[in-house]
Amino acid sequence: MASTEEHFAMDAPRLDPAPHLLLVTAPFYRRIADWLIEGASSAIESAGGTVEAIEVPGALELPTAIRLASRTGRYDGFVALGCVIRGATTHYETVCNDSSRGITLLGLDGLCIGNGILTVENMDQAVERADPAQMNKGGGAAIAALHLIALDRRFRAPAPVADPQSEILMAGTAGPKDTA
Repeated sequence: MASTEEHFAMDAPRLDPAPHLLLVTAPFYRRIADWLIEGASSAIESAGGTVEAIEVPGALELPTAIRLASRTGRYDGFVALGCVIRGATTHYETVCNDSSRGITLLGLDGLCIGNGILTVENMDQAVERADPAQMNKGGGAAIAALHLIALDRRFRAPAPVADPQSEILMAGTAGPKDTA
């Protein structure tokens, strides 16, 4: 049962330059996926960002697709979207745990990812969480990604500045007489 206490939600940061994010969605439940995409897109665009979107077969493929897309260098961040509803077998636990673990590992590797994978008991819970007019978890995941992008930009180390007075040694040379 959900708490009746109101939860705090951070406002989306405004970033300059505007961030470009990729929404990666597992549309197994199409109506739920469409609401998650709507909420995420709206949150990113309201914060001044731009969005691209792709779809993958299921929640287990979300981390792999994000890793593949990250190699292009075109995206400041990612939003993983999907819905897993408990069924009669243990497959629910596998999908929930492994997709979440994959996204967490990518985040620990430095990718900025908002996790908008709903893990619910039934369709009513999914609707409540996905609908932008209700809990808007797609928008919340997008705002989380934007905050991670802001932190990444804040903590990114500046590029080292070379001392123009120092000598540069060429590879394979023994000493300063062989400078470039």
